[in-house]
Amino acid sequence: MTRVSRWLAAGAAALMVAAAGGVGANASNGAKPPGLQFLGQAIVPTGTTFAGTTIGGLSSITYDADRGVFYSLSDDQSQFNPARFYTLRIDLSRGSLASGDVRFDGVTTLLAPDGLPYAPLSLDPEGLTLTKSGELIVTSEGIAARGIPAFVRRYSLGGAFLGELPVFDPTSPTHGVRQNLAFEAAAVAPDGRHLFVGMENALAQDGPAATLANGSASRILRYNLATQRLDRQYVYIDDPIAEPPVPSTQFAVSGLVELLPFNDEFMLSMERSFSVGVPGTGNTIKLYSVALPGASDVDGFDSIASLLGGIRPAQKTLLLDLSTLGIPLDNVEGMTIGPRLPDGRRSLVLVSDNNFAASQFTQFLLFALD
Repeated sequence: MTRVSRWLAAGAAALMVAAAGGVGANASNGAKPPGLQFLGQAIVPTGTTFAGTTIGGLSSITYDADRGVFYSLSDDQSQFNPARFYTLRIDLSRGSLASGDVRFDGVTTLLAPDGLPYAPLSLDPEGLTLTKSGELIVTSEGIAARGIPAFVRRYSLGGAFLGELPVFDPTSPTHGVRQNLAFEAAAVAPDGRHLFVGMENALAQDGPAATLANGSASRILRYNLATQRLDRQYVYIDDPIAEPPVPSTQFAVSGLVELLPFNDEFMLSMERSFSVGVPGTGNTIKLYSVALPGASDVDGFDSIASLLGGIRPAQKTLLLDLSTLGIPLDNVEGMTIGPRLPDGRRSLVLVSDNNFAASQFTQFLLFALD
């Protein structure tokens, strides 16, 4: 078995242990990626309102086991309503999901560092995760075209700003995050020690954005939550754009949109590709198992462009291409492990960002993790 194969086998074994909630399982007893069984979907139509706000742009989701609720972040740039996240309940008691099983229970406005709601077009919220201490981490891609930097910030469950974690230098046309291709993924490992934040595509100085021919060298950032410092960075190679747009001059994108760590070494990732004019919704969504052991730590390198031929990226293995489900897929961007299902398996819940577009829809997908 090659060294890379050992990493992938160990990663798959760890995923199985985490998915089953087992303790003391022996990873050497054989390894295969966790099974994913699709258990249904729930659709929330575009234009649905709650507590005076328009539900939409649900770009991330996280589960609060202590309270038995989910939190989902809207990527509204304070244009329709102030920047916010929703509290919702998802009825999984039948071991399936259907429209009507998702209930919105609350909406919380996020406050800027000055204690006021965010001004319109002052952020682009994308990632949301819950820490073991009961804080929320919110990421923003920033708005590079307007010189507004990306951020990783800590919040109370009441929406109050608690602090900020260090990120890259401010953006410029040749340095820093690209427009709409910055911090999409955010998740805390179950032991609560580390936060993982993923870039959708490469930093401007690290290499090109994804194209039809090539992927992009995104970074996965690891923060030590005790010290609130960035302590490691890994390279994650995104897939190329899945389909050419129609016509070819239209918009298309592909990149890393979500991470779900089971520990500090193994996790799930979600990649989303979208192309205008492709039959159907134009979305290609894939889930991967990801192994970090052996991956190079590039923390401290301002640019990795000259290093890419000699460093080891995170290893990834395809688990599921959601196109095989045989259903229309919206712009699925959020993913979290939820409560146990009636048969004892863990639930995996996905959610889509409808871009507040009449032609799209908010979509919740349920899977069981074997």
